[in-house]
Amino acid sequence: MIARLDVTDKALEVINTLEAQHGPLMFYQAGGCCEGTQPQCFEKGGFFPRMNDVLLGHIKDYEFWIDRDLFEYWQYSHFTLDVLDGFGPGGFSLESPLGKTFKVHYRLFSTEELADLEPVKRNE
Repeated sequence: MIARLDVTDKALEVINTLEAQHGPLMFYQAGGCCEGTQPQCFEKGGFFPRMNDVLLGHIKDYEFWIDRDLFEYWQYSHFTLDVLDGFGPGGFSLESPLGKTFKVHYRLFSTEELADLEPVKRNE
């Protein structure tokens, strides 16, 4: 099965730092408003996905949820979580005090990949 989600080594370093500071984590990528479409990192249980939001995959053992409407738009794309220097919109994400902000790079799946995609789970 083809994974829908990957993480860069740079982002993984920040995640390891956050894990040491905060314990288990989770990720959520919203569909707009004050946080834009910036992926946000929270302590596990620090954010509650809405009904029909999509569990896109895992980074380490940590869930990466995406807004249900955003998923409809990006469902044919592979997500790679990266990190940049800077302060993301909203400042709610745990990496903000480190002067970092998470970012997702997208690419379309090939026809072959689409035929063997990892299934997603919707929040009920």
